[in-house]
Amino acid sequence: MMNSETRPLLQWSAAMAMSGTIGAVVLESGAAAPAVAFARCFVGGALLVLWCLSRGWLQAWRPSRRDLGLAVLGGLFLVGNWVLLFASYALSSISVSTVVYHTQPLILVGLAAAFLGEKFAKSHLVRAGIAFGGVALISLSAHGEDGKPVQLAGIGLALGAAVLYAGASFVAKQLKHIRPHLLAAVQTTVGALVLAPLLLVTPLPTTTSGLLWLVLLGTVHTALMYVLIYASIGKLPTTTVALLSYLYPVVAVLVDIAFYGHRPSWPEALGMLAVLAAALAPQRRTQPAPETGPPAVTRVR
Repeated sequence: MMNSETRPLLQWSAAMAMSGTIGAVVLESGAAAPAVAFARCFVGGALLVLWCLSRGWLQAWRPSRRDLGLAVLGGLFLVGNWVLLFASYALSSISVSTVVYHTQPLILVGLAAAFLGEKFAKSHLVRAGIAFGGVALISLSAHGEDGKPVQLAGIGLALGAAVLYAGASFVAKQLKHIRPHLLAAVQTTVGALVLAPLLLVTPLPTTTSGLLWLVLLGTVHTALMYVLIYASIGKLPTTTVALLSYLYPVVAVLVDIAFYGHRPSWPEALGMLAVLAAALAPQRRTQPAPETGPPAVTRVR
C-alpha cells in the first residue's frame, strides 16, 4: 500500500503528465477553441459539481457578494485563457505554445507586486528577462509541423493566455478561504454559460470521435485532474511541487515530437530551456505549499 508521502507524489505527477497531453486531445477533437473550452467547462464542471454535492460542500456554501463576484471574474479569466491557448496550438505547435505559456508564474509575480504590494525581488527581474528572452528566441527560430516558421500570432495567443491565467491566479489568491474544488466547479459552470452562445458560430464536432475526445478532456483532463491536484498539493513541499511541474511541458514537448513530427532546432530548444528554467525554478519561500500551488483551476492548460 502507498504511504502518506508516496500517494500525493504520484497524484501530483499523474496530474502534471495529464496536463502535457491536453494539446493533443484538443487537436485530435478537430473542434474550434471556443467549442473545446465549452466542452471542457460543461463536462468537467458538471462532474465537479457532482463531486462537491457528494461531499456536502456545495450545500453548505454561503458566499458573500464579493466572493461570488470574484469567483465569476476568475472564471472569465480562466475560460478566456483556455480559448486563447487552445487556439494557439494550431498556429504554432503544442510544444511552443505550452512552453511560452509557462511565462505565467512571472506575470503573476508582477501582478502581485503591482496590486497586492508583495515584494518584487531583483531575482524576479532577472528571471523575467531570461524567460522573455527565451520567448524571443523561440519566436525567431521555431518551426511548425509543416516545417515553416511558427506564426507569431500563435505565440501571441499563448502569451495572452498566460496573462489571463495569471489574472485567474491573482483572483484566486483573494479566495483562498474557499475550497478549491468548489471554486473550480463555480468557475467552470460560469465558463459553460458564457461560451454556450458561441456554439452557434463554432459548433461542437459532428463526428463521434471528435465528441469522444472532448468527453475525455472534460472527464480525465479536467475533473479527475483537478481532484488529483487538490488531493496532493497541500501535502507536498513547495520545491517538490515546482520540480514536478516540469512534467507538464516536458510531456507536451515529447508528445509533439512523437505524434506531430515537431523537431525543435537548437535555438528553439535553448529558448525553451530558458523559459522553463526561469519560470519554474524552485524559489526559497517560507509559505506552505498551497500558497504556491494552483488557484481554483490551475496547472491546467
